Amino acid sequence: QVQLVESGGGLVQAGGSLRLSCAASGRTFSNYVMGWFRQAPGKEREFVAAINWSGISTYYADSVKGRFTISRDNAKNTVYLQMNSLKPEDTAVYFCAADLGVVSRTAGDYDYWGRGTQVTVSS
Repeated sequence: QVQLVESGGGLVQAGGSLRLSCAASGRTFSNYVMGWFRQAPGKEREFVAAINWSGISTYYADSVKGRFTISRDNAKNTVYLQMNSLKPEDTAVYFCAADLGVVSRTAGDYDYWGRGTQVTVSS
């Protein structure tokens, strides 16, 4: 079992930046692949980004490519999502997820989830 706690969400204007953090505890962090997902009101949870256990391989949804960067610091047991050039359509609750398998774009493939952090982008 692993516990995940997201932080760093907030209210920003369009074009601004935020950095989300996800702190993990409970097991060896470097063994987990990590992902970020988001869910807006009335919509399905969608994939945002993922990173493998070593941090070498990263994956992004087309909607965030060139604007968002996922990274991890295994020494700090933390995964990050740097979000630049934010748009109103980025408004959602952002969740981090962990799994002991391979990286995936599918939410159902992840076994562990945080509670989420709200990101609101005003126009």
